[in-house]
Amino acid sequence: MFKEFKEFAMRGNVVDMAVGIVIGAAFGTIVKSFVDDVLMPPIGLLLGNVDFSNLFLVIKEGAVSAPYATLEAAKEAGAVTLNYGAFFNTVVSFVIVAFAVFMVIKSLNRMKKQEEEKQEAPPEPSSEERLLTEIRDLLAK
Repeated sequence: MFKEFKEFAMRGNVVDMAVGIVIGAAFGTIVKSFVDDVLMPPIGLLLGNVDFSNLFLVIKEGAVSAPYATLEAAKEAGAVTLNYGAFFNTVVSFVIVAFAVFMVIKSLNRMKKQEEEKQEAPPEPSSEERLLTEIRDLLAK
C-alpha cells in the first residue's frame, strides 16, 4: 500500500498540482495585501476618507451599546456584525485573481494553438517531389 501511495504521490501531475496550489496560495496573499494596503486606501480617500475594512452593519449590539468606531471595537463588545466592507475587499481580490488566471490561461491557450499550428503545417516537399512537380508543370504547359 505504501508503494502504491508513493507511486501516486510522485507522479508528475500530483507534484505539479501541489506546486500550483502553493504558488496560488502565495499569489492570493500578495493580491490580498495589494487590495487591502495599496488599492483600497486611495479608492477610500477618493470616496471621502472611507476605510473599507471598517464598513459594517450592526445586527445585534454587544455588551457595550453602539455606535462602534471600528469593526474591532464592535467585535470586542460582542456585537454581531455584517462586514460588507471586508466582503467588498474580498470581491476585489477575487476579480484581480480571476483576471490574472484568465491572462495566464489565455497565454497558455495561445502557445498551445501555435504549437498545434506548427504540428499541422505540412512538411516541406522533398527534392524528388519538387522535381516531379516541376516536370508535371512543364508537361501541363
